[in-house]
Amino acid sequence: MAFPERFSSLPEYAFPRLRKLLDAHAPGGTPIAMTIGEPRHEMPAFLAETLAANMHEFAVYPPNDGSPELLAAISAWIGRRYRAEVGVDRIMALNGTREGLFNAALALCPETKRGMRPVVLMPNPFYQVYAMAALALGAEPVYVPATEATGFLPDYASLPAEVLNRVALAYLCSPANPQGVVASRGYLADLLVLAEKHDFTLLADECYSELWRDAAPVGALDVAASIGADPERVVAFNSLSKRSNMPGLRSGFCAGGVQSIARIRQLRAYAGAPLPLPLQRVAEMAWADEAHVTANRLQYVEKYDIAERVFAGVNGYRTPEGGFFLWLPVADGEAAALKAWVETGVRVLPGAYLARDVAGQNPGKEYLRVALVAPRDETERGLQLLRHCLYA
Repeated sequence: MAFPERFSSLPEYAFPRLRKLLDAHAPGGTPIAMTIGEPRHEMPAFLAETLAANMHEFAVYPPNDGSPELLAAISAWIGRRYRAEVGVDRIMALNGTREGLFNAALALCPETKRGMRPVVLMPNPFYQVYAMAALALGAEPVYVPATEATGFLPDYASLPAEVLNRVALAYLCSPANPQGVVASRGYLADLLVLAEKHDFTLLADECYSELWRDAAPVGALDVAASIGADPERVVAFNSLSKRSNMPGLRSGFCAGGVQSIARIRQLRAYAGAPLPLPLQRVAEMAWADEAHVTANRLQYVEKYDIAERVFAGVNGYRTPEGGFFLWLPVADGEAAALKAWVETGVRVLPGAYLARDVAGQNPGKEYLRVALVAPRDETERGLQLLRHCLYA
């Protein structure tokens, strides 16, 4: 039987790869999971009540684009959060943003760019669905280092003109997964100018936008509106998974120009899985409420402070500006992850598993990604164990 070759270059996914690395070895203590970014704070109190009140709507097919009430709630939230006017015709409800990040590429990437194979840019390391989308399209994924030397954000402008002229889409995550840095207003403005110059669309993954330490991150929609950029230059993505501690709700959205959203809606009308209406009702409530978001954020701020205290004096350590991952510097991520598991039972992810080798270099090789999602005391215990095991 013949199988497609387009995915043959994909490495094994991070978590099966991690199991192969660690599971043949006994943990050196009570296991503490700090690998996957699955929020474990309390879900908002209105979830159960809202779901129960709308159970009867499981009996009907849900609107694929999102209910009018949900789209209005998202539009209002964008207005409050980013001071950008984005009408409901520029918003698409998603069954989780991972499928949106994938399907948006299918809907928006042309078959050719200037008569050549199109390029899809992404930071390296990155959220792995970006590469899968590019390969599914037959586009060329270009992995751009997001290292300490570049401020942990990709320097897309440094690419050769012959590459930039083939770019159809560029992914960006801010706050960044895994490094926790936040793109500044100037960075985003420059990127949008670059997108206009070379005629490509920015896919702005902002799923960690509500988890921040000192100041709320700016967003691509905000910056685009403020500089008068063409609304079709940006599609922004967000989710309730991290913001509202509801990863199992599978509720997110994308927002962009009218034409871009129309194309995404058309694709998803054929191949998308709409969010069940009772879950859309919960999502509507969540986007309208900020109290639970503030309470959630303060718990992460407390964990940032714990991490800063625990890793004080560690060369190269940075407390993240946003998100809930530490990007810990080590000599070798795989060796460090195995050592931590065997000696302490703390389970963390080698940074190389989130990146690609380019010209023999993997920008995640000398890092560990550590998720700060567990309860406070468990998180502190895990961080203390890592400090004593890896930096004694």
